Amino acid sequence: MKLGRWMFLPAWGLMALALLLVPPAHTAAPATDAAADVVLLDIQGGIGPASHDYVRRGLARAAADGAPAVILRIDTPGGLDAATRDINRAILASDVPVIAWVGPAGARAASAGTYIVYASHLAAMAPATSLGAATPIALGGASGRDPEPDAGDERGRDDGAMSRKAVNDAVAYLRSLAELRGRNVDFAEAAVRDAATLTATRALEQGVVDILATDIDDLLRQADGREVQLGDRRQALSTASRTVVPLAPDWRNRVLSVITEPTIAYLLLLVGLYGLLFEGYSPGAIVPGVVGGICLLLALYALQVLPVNYAGVALIVLGVALMVGEIASPSFGVLGIGGLVALVAGSVVLFDTEDPGFGVPGRLIAGIAVASGLVFMVALWLAARSRTRPVVTGVDELLGERAIALDDFHGRGHVAIRGETWQADSATPVRRGQRLRVLVVDGLVLRVAPDAVAAEESTLPEGDKP
Repeated sequence: MKLGRWMFLPAWGLMALALLLVPPAHTAAPATDAAADVVLLDIQGGIGPASHDYVRRGLARAAADGAPAVILRIDTPGGLDAATRDINRAILASDVPVIAWVGPAGARAASAGTYIVYASHLAAMAPATSLGAATPIALGGASGRDPEPDAGDERGRDDGAMSRKAVNDAVAYLRSLAELRGRNVDFAEAAVRDAATLTATRALEQGVVDILATDIDDLLRQADGREVQLGDRRQALSTASRTVVPLAPDWRNRVLSVITEPTIAYLLLLVGLYGLLFEGYSPGAIVPGVVGGICLLLALYALQVLPVNYAGVALIVLGVALMVGEIASPSFGVLGIGGLVALVAGSVVLFDTEDPGFGVPGRLIAGIAVASGLVFMVALWLAARSRTRPVVTGVDELLGERAIALDDFHGRGHVAIRGETWQADSATPVRRGQRLRVLVVDGLVLRVAPDAVAAEESTLPEGDKP
């Protein structure tokens, strides 16, 4: 009983350490407007699930701290439609005014970034920046225009219908945001249908943005006193002389951003599949199974938040299974070659999107294909080579081995071989201590004959001497 208590001490220690590492909850009252700081969130690179999680948590943190405003510093080539709409829903439901600032100079709010700018309570841009090109390219093509189908080309008509649906849905969504914030509706539609873009100066002139600010301090100065629509009420911004506090992504968001990067998710899927299949092929290895299981679970989590074509996932699984099956039961390359083709095809169609930053590079797919092919060929070579080697285990290993007669016999008798006593059968008379050669293994009986190669007799084991 005492031993059991001591065994639980490490577990209690780990639980206590975990509680110490968990950041304390915000139990204090939100800071007053006079003391609160403006929160700065950075949206950079492709917009995906990690971006949504970061913005959502940042807005919640700002509301809990009573921040007077949140600044979204945007520099993005675009991103996923689902993640962008999730970010906009968080902005529209925010209790804290959100100021979108496309900056610094040289930044852009292309595609998904334009939607976020339109959804924000206040929109601003730095000089030498741009926004627009909001066509849903994953479905509508680069220009947003319908493909020209050939006569009788049903597939072309279907693609055109899907394109129109995607573009019309995006137009209605961006127009609704423009009407809500009182911004230029015509440009919103042109940005979707014709991939129109604007510089910062033209965006200010056409009423797409509200402020042209060179830096954060200039933005806070110009935003001070402006009224924004926050839910069902109007609120004046109080941003002059405020301190800006950047909110860096926490460890959870950093991990999420890593595993939801398409290339990492793809590699995790492959490592998971190979690990589990090789563990099944050679049970007891443990390490491939553990690593494969962890990687596969992480890959499945990442894939369920990414725009995945599940036909691609099925092809990858089939390809890996076929290549491992070729190693287990060689089929003269049929399974292996089919598996390699399925792996490459599945990798190409894995992600069902053309958004920037959300796809597997072609060079990586080629490298995986070459590496898998080389491993497959080496495994086949080793398997073929092992077939030509002599048997080193089992009963067949005794063929051709030397044995020593334990008694005189003609017909049935006993012999010693490798420290074991076996029944033997000889067609010629055998003397005790004579060296014999194993010709055939017939069940539990060895068919032997005198060893013509050995000219001298061997002494019997110490326990077998008379």
